[in-house]
Amino acid sequence: MAAAQDARDELVDGLVDAIEAHDDDWLDWLDGDESVGEGAQTAAQALAADNDSALQGEAVQVEQDGYPGFRVNVQTNYTVGNSIIPGTETMTGKAHATAVIQPRCENVPPVDPLDPFELDCDGKTVTIDPDHFNPGDFPDASVLFSVHLVE
Repeated sequence: MAAAQDARDELVDGLVDAIEAHDDDWLDWLDGDESVGEGAQTAAQALAADNDSALQGEAVQVEQDGYPGFRVNVQTNYTVGNSIIPGTETMTGKAHATAVIQPRCENVPPVDPLDPFELDCDGKTVTIDPDHFNPGDFPDASVLFSVHLVE
């Protein structure tokens, strides 16, 4: 989850930068079509460590059902301990997970990408006016994109 959440934050940072630069391709950022994930490995390692576990290998960028995401494998730093299953006392827990980033917003892009327009993000209206854009007024990344486990 942490790898995908970090990538989601990178998507929004890229979107903000593109709007501020009056980049005609800023709508690609809204669709999640831009490459992100620079901090995904570090974020996944930190979340694993917070849970007394370690990342096994790399946070691998994947695409699932058309959405970008990350797959990770983790292993606990502790053993199962006493268990009703004989022979498992010294085993560690292992798991894998895949999380994807899914746009929450529906939009009909303006003819001119520099024209103001509104997004419907799961019922919340987000207005974007590239000529009068204030990054401080922009919503949190979670308003624009959901991150959820798919495996």
